[in-house]
Amino acid sequence: MVINKKKEESRMQKLIMNGCVVFVLLLLGACSMVKEQNNAHENHLKTEEAKETSEVSVEPVKVDLTNTSGKKVGEATLSEAKNGVHIKLTAQGLSPGRHGFHIHEIGKCEVPDFKTAGAHFNPFKREHGFKNTKGPHAGDLPNLEVAPNGKVDTEIFASLVTLQEGKPNSLLDMDGSALVIHDKVDDYTTDPSGNSGDRIVCGVITK
Repeated sequence: MVINKKKEESRMQKLIMNGCVVFVLLLLGACSMVKEQNNAHENHLKTEEAKETSEVSVEPVKVDLTNTSGKKVGEATLSEAKNGVHIKLTAQGLSPGRHGFHIHEIGKCEVPDFKTAGAHFNPFKREHGFKNTKGPHAGDLPNLEVAPNGKVDTEIFASLVTLQEGKPNSLLDMDGSALVIHDKVDDYTTDPSGNSGDRIVCGVITK
């Protein structure tokens, strides 16, 4: 009886040890699977990040700004960002106060009225104005604030446009586009241009 009891205990110990080995193997397998899943997720995120980076890999565009006499009064630099275009603008010789500022649909700035720049850039067929329930145009931008000395130095983000060619809202389409400063403030509501008055400064956006 004692011998059988020892054999039984030995058998139970072996079963327990075998069970422990199986458990450890299963645990290692599960850890390996989780690690593989995490690596796959990280690789996916890196791929998506690379795609986003490649999407914004566009050369900045320099724009000369001229007044109604054809004299250069400033410049702007447009840079592609993740979800739009960053605009850095400096100008002088303007009347102090707020001025309407827009992107127009054609890259042509003929003096003295700049009407050759066409209407506002509007690929999505909206109405003008940030406060307009049917707006805004893709080319609608915040008013510029000109200092008492007639100078402006500002940065603006245009979220509805891109510099990537081939896209419907690209500023670099076949006929380009233009930056236009108006002589009056934009009311952000009235279609088609916010009652912002005459065009007093224009700059061609092109490659």
